[in-house]
Amino acid sequence: MKIKNRSKICLIISASIMVIALILSLCGQGINMGIDFEGGLSMEYNMKVAVDKAEVEKVLDGMNTASYTVTVQGSDDDEAVIRIKDVAQDDIQKLQETFENGIKAVYADAECIGDVNYVGPVAGATLVKNAILSVAIAAVLMLIYIAIRFDLNSGLSAVFGLAHDVLMMLSFMVILRNVIQMNSSFIAAMLTIVGYSINNTIVIFDRIRENAKKMPNAPREEVTNISIKECLGRTICTTATTLITIVALCVLGVASIKEFALPIIIGILSGVYSANMINGYVWAFLEEKRKSRKA
Repeated sequence: MKIKNRSKICLIISASIMVIALILSLCGQGINMGIDFEGGLSMEYNMKVAVDKAEVEKVLDGMNTASYTVTVQGSDDDEAVIRIKDVAQDDIQKLQETFENGIKAVYADAECIGDVNYVGPVAGATLVKNAILSVAIAAVLMLIYIAIRFDLNSGLSAVFGLAHDVLMMLSFMVILRNVIQMNSSFIAAMLTIVGYSINNTIVIFDRIRENAKKMPNAPREEVTNISIKECLGRTICTTATTLITIVALCVLGVASIKEFALPIIIGILSGVYSANMINGYVWAFLEEKRKSRKA
């Protein structure tokens, strides 16, 4: 099988997805931020019987609660997770008591399970700041590492792919805003994908370096094509085995697991896509530019 350079088409596809996400964000349909970022209250209740989501929402509407989400979970759909935004810390106890009185009129045996979690708006803003900072630090350190191990163009190409994968994850968080919220688990997923994506890229760059030594006069694009082809079997096997596990978690897991697993799935697919279809060709482009400048 002959590998061809389709990087321009792939970049156009990626850019189109990012533009769609940007337009949705400008129209007020951006990322669905969870309470970890926006602040608010999270409560989990076991109703002892199957939960009717509409009944829980009716109780919350009766409390004049402006912004909330209700998630039904549990093996028998008997648990409900209630997330309420825009809550003052002084009102937590009163709000919880009002909710319990209302919900017990519908589900007499309902009881609160786990901790009642509250995140203030300042803590949410700090989390956003730390998330951006952690990804930026990871990108800089990886650039330094790859530039030392390979060369500067390899480092720049890898960081370009890293930025691509993070932006693709954020874009799909916008597009799938009705399916998933962005909480602290997303940060863990994003950092996981940063490592996974770079690992794929380094494997291919390692093969590119070997083939570049064997074919010093060959066009860099041809070297990239051959290297990707030689790594294709390894890429398919590792990606497939990883996806089987993560997809199972996403399908069978509870809501909190899905909030972690779905971004991981998007990130894995994006990482494989960029490592094989974009990053190597960015390196080839930079190398050809470097050679032309020398000439």
